[in-house]
Amino acid sequence: MIDQLSVFLPNKKGTLSSVAAALSEADINMHALAIADTAEYGIVRIICDTPRAAAQALADAGLRATTTPVFAVRVPNTPGGLTQLLSFCEEKELNIEYGYCFLLGDEGAIDVLKIDAAAEDVLREGGFEMVSPEEIYQLDNA
Repeated sequence: MIDQLSVFLPNKKGTLSSVAAALSEADINMHALAIADTAEYGIVRIICDTPRAAAQALADAGLRATTTPVFAVRVPNTPGGLTQLLSFCEEKELNIEYGYCFLLGDEGAIDVLKIDAAAEDVLREGGFEMVSPEEIYQLDNA
């Protein structure tokens, strides 16, 4: 599992910019960003090199942020790569709360899933490769 940064923001102009600025000032690199919103607020989910330090930097900037354990699963960057993973999860009755993905170029894609921690063994037994936190941090040096 890896730690994902979740930031809760009012749905107002400039709030996303304030997140990016706070992380930039703390020298924290983002690798993926997904936003879910309602009329009043948004949840920004970020994969970054140092999620706990990022949460502290955002708290210092007056923003509400937490870390959440999620799975980062490597899949091929081909049509059907995500379908294989999701079909497997459905077959094994694994409930996915949410997910998003990001591309690693020729290396494939990483699908980030918020799913029960017990799913790790099931996914591994199904032949899926989990991405470690160390691999995420190394993206800065790629």
